[in-house]
Amino acid sequence: MDVTKHNSDTWDKKVDEGSRYTQQVSSETIRKSRAGQWEISVTTEKSVPRNWFPKVLDGLNVLCLASGGGQQAPILAAAGANVTVTDISKKQLEQDENVAKRDGLTLRTVQGDMSDLSDFEDEYFDIVVNPVSNLFIKDVKPVWKEVSRVLKNKGILIAGFTNPLLWIFDDNQERKGILDVKNSIPSSTLDYLPKNEVQDFIDSNNTIEYAHTLEDQIQGQIEAGFVISGFYEDDFGGTRILDNYIKTFIATRAIKLNDF
Repeated sequence: MDVTKHNSDTWDKKVDEGSRYTQQVSSETIRKSRAGQWEISVTTEKSVPRNWFPKVLDGLNVLCLASGGGQQAPILAAAGANVTVTDISKKQLEQDENVAKRDGLTLRTVQGDMSDLSDFEDEYFDIVVNPVSNLFIKDVKPVWKEVSRVLKNKGILIAGFTNPLLWIFDDNQERKGILDVKNSIPSSTLDYLPKNEVQDFIDSNNTIEYAHTLEDQIQGQIEAGFVISGFYEDDFGGTRILDNYIKTFIATRAIKLNDF
């Protein structure tokens, strides 16, 4: 099956349903961002430290990668950056376009797969912002390589991704408060399902997700020419039992070095 199309269609539906990660920022947030009081998240709850960014964004070329939804891109555009946002979901990108039109912002939207950035030239961007999203693709390493290609030397990659420990537990049991180790890593959502339930899952409004190893997430960045210069963890904000035991999301700041 075409997983990209399935996930694209599913995210379009999530926009219609008003899912958390499809809710565009307010005009008040944009007003504050223009005044220099801005912050974004690439995980779930925590904001990215401001010192992960240059002091001034004016004139910098920023790619918000797999970042549709009217959240990160409009804020960074209001803060002065030249922003391009790409996503597999047309309706997610429309959220960014809606905010830009509403608040008089300039940003570019491009629909596409995060592992294929052929729409963008080599070493064009100063910063790439990639919120938690690479769980929707089978192989994460091409993403890091493509990001490295489109970033300038000493460009910054700020990425959020999922700690694979999230997926080792039976999801239905975990939501009942029971931690039942069931799944291996790497794997995909479909691997966890009995064969007679796969089609029903595909037909429902559920994304197909992939549990990547930490080696592919972190060493994958290093192999693509990055040096990790920042790290923090995040969780579901206390809404899941796992929050009592471990942080299930990770954010990294990485610098591309051509001579590394």
